[in-house]
Amino acid sequence: MNRAPASVWRRPTHFFAFGLGSGAVPFAPGTFGTLAAIPFYWLLSDLELSWYLGLTLFAGLVGIWLCGKTSRDLGVHDHSGIVWDEFVGYWLTMAAVPFSWETALWGFVVFRVFDIIKPWPIRWVDRRIAGGFGIMFDDVLAGVYAWSTMHLWFWLH
Repeated sequence: MNRAPASVWRRPTHFFAFGLGSGAVPFAPGTFGTLAAIPFYWLLSDLELSWYLGLTLFAGLVGIWLCGKTSRDLGVHDHSGIVWDEFVGYWLTMAAVPFSWETALWGFVVFRVFDIIKPWPIRWVDRRIAGGFGIMFDDVLAGVYAWSTMHLWFWLH
């Protein structure tokens, strides 16, 4: 069982790294973190694609710092409760996908599958790249795989 440190509720950096607290759940924090990203996707989905991608890129760059700092503060390479990377990976998954609750949930499932099974090179990145960049990059790759799957599915249907 995962125990979130009390600092999640006291330090803004930890609060954001823990996905606004969603990563503090005692089980499946990555799943809950991804679920918590869905309402933000809903809000972002009406933006022009350039703004959507720009904000996602910004969130990813900030995430490198957030996740790295929180990881160092906690003394753990990648605490399972750090889920800002799931937020960004999910938002990448949903880039240029028209919003509906069905597509939001489909994207959730596809992203979680890639994030959990970690096909090459995601698992390699997860094991070999340290720090905030490493924490973020494996989920960015999972998001790219999931984005490709989503768009292939739309193209075929």
